[in-house]
Amino acid sequence: MRYSPERKEVVLKKMIPPHNRPVKKLAREEGISEATLFNWCKEAREKGLLMPDGDSSSEGWSARDKFAAVPESAALNETDLAEYCRKKGIYPEQLFRWRTACENANDWDREHSRRLKVEQKNHKQRIRELERELNRKEKALAETAALLVLQKKVQAIRADPEGE
Repeated sequence: MRYSPERKEVVLKKMIPPHNRPVKKLAREEGISEATLFNWCKEAREKGLLMPDGDSSSEGWSARDKFAAVPESAALNETDLAEYCRKKGIYPEQLFRWRTACENANDWDREHSRRLKVEQKNHKQRIRELERELNRKEKALAETAALLVLQKKVQAIRADPEGE
């Protein structure tokens, strides 16, 4: 079934903030299949519109949409940013988290290297501790073995006093 562009636009507006209607519920209310609604969302995303992914919360946004919201809102002052967030149905704190995630996205290699160095340092320290403990135990074992040998010699001497 073909739907007019106007109807499509009205239904899509119900999916985005401030309404944030779930696709399943909207499909029942409008008498349009879920697959059609998902296709409309996909087309809208391809045209550059920010659309929540599946659930009705703002965290249901795709990574692409979150990324698109960051530069869109980067030059806004506090008042305009608040209005932008209200229109999109998100909180400024969420947008700030998304911005931070975008900024850190290219730093993953450096962060990964830093974490690896810390882990390596911890592993080396643990190895040194284990080696020290092993050396201590080897010395104690050698000492015990020497004492056993001496004890056997003493017993042998006591058992055979004429063997000299």
